[in-house]
Amino acid sequence: MSKNKSISLISLGCAKNLVDSEILLGGLRTGKLNIVDNPEDSNIVIVNTCGFLDAARKESIEVILDAAELKKTANVEQLIVMGCFSQRYGSELRKELPEVDEFFGINDHAKIVSFLTGKPYSKNDPEFFRSLLTPNHYAYLKIAEGCDNGCSFCSIPLIRGVQKSKSIDWCVGEAQRLVDTGVKEILLIAQDTTSYGWDLNPRKGLHELIRELNKIDDLDWLRLHYAHPSHLQREVIELFKNTEKLVPYIDIPIQHTSDRLLKLMRRGLGINGIKKRLDALRNTNPNIAIRTSVIVGHPTETDKDFDELYKFIYEFEFDRLGVFTYSEEEDTFSATMKNDVPEQIKIDRMDALMMLQQDISLMKNEKLIGTTETVLIDSHTTDGHSIGRTFRDSPEVDNRVIVTGEHQLGEFVDVTFTQATDYELQGEVE
Repeated sequence: MSKNKSISLISLGCAKNLVDSEILLGGLRTGKLNIVDNPEDSNIVIVNTCGFLDAARKESIEVILDAAELKKTANVEQLIVMGCFSQRYGSELRKELPEVDEFFGINDHAKIVSFLTGKPYSKNDPEFFRSLLTPNHYAYLKIAEGCDNGCSFCSIPLIRGVQKSKSIDWCVGEAQRLVDTGVKEILLIAQDTTSYGWDLNPRKGLHELIRELNKIDDLDWLRLHYAHPSHLQREVIELFKNTEKLVPYIDIPIQHTSDRLLKLMRRGLGINGIKKRLDALRNTNPNIAIRTSVIVGHPTETDKDFDELYKFIYEFEFDRLGVFTYSEEEDTFSATMKNDVPEQIKIDRMDALMMLQQDISLMKNEKLIGTTETVLIDSHTTDGHSIGRTFRDSPEVDNRVIVTGEHQLGEFVDVTFTQATDYELQGEVE
């Protein structure tokens, strides 16, 4: 490929996919290839797809077809598709999408760079470093790949395989490299962060990794995502009591509260076990922000099952909540069951939970009016103010704070909250 050719990258899906895109982008830049932001300005478009849910697959196809149209209307000469969707359905996609010039899987970063440069590339090359797609002050640290859990509704093990944890030394080294570039907040991610290290020899634990990361100078915040309740151990819960850099926030998807459905979903714990862990988190640190996600409309979910879920969310008052409608995933155990919940019922149940959470979030936000907290500035508004986050909020998925005045990106400022809506606070710097 001529060095004069320009490349654009479109990244879809979750934060784990974003890290894959960043690794590829780092490899492309190391290969001294010309990277541009706008696909219309590029000669080669790469789409990193998500294939986890039906909606994500539809989005991937739409983006691929839109990129293919640029071959007719812009300077695009080549279209490359990679990622989860391509990994799982590559052979079918080759037949259905002749507009695509080449397909690659989830771990084919080096192959893509070699394909574009015509020379060998190694993923282990020390210069094959990530190029962040997030703002410079925060980054995701993927501590493991794959998953061993086998939840009945989930296709991730079919796409990404069994769990393969990174060593503690690698994770600390990667975190240090990120901090050296100006990163102040590191978000720990994996398919299941709480089973991190169980596959290593000798076996390690998430609590050991967090303790080592906590020692990194100039790192301000560590944030924990994707904690499986069945694998959340006491050693990790205790870290929320006195670990300086670990913010009191946890993303712990419970998926449901009906014992019958939890068993069908193969989640490993009933609701009593889940509640014990949630209560332990709040008892250990009363200020902890707990984010969860649930699925409505799983096969055989009855009104009674949903009422149990609604009641639990009402009583527990999660700080943050994501709600997903059940999506049938090919070759999973749940896909063998009759999908007997009508689509409109799924949507109605999702809407009911989100309206409930809206009220909970507003109530919690209004209690913060008049208090002062540290806010990390992420971006600016068009009218000269700043957008930031408290410790309760992860980028993209949680609440935000509008701060009067324009403050430096990546700066921690003390903000007194003056107004509140359901998913937003407003305030002024002290």
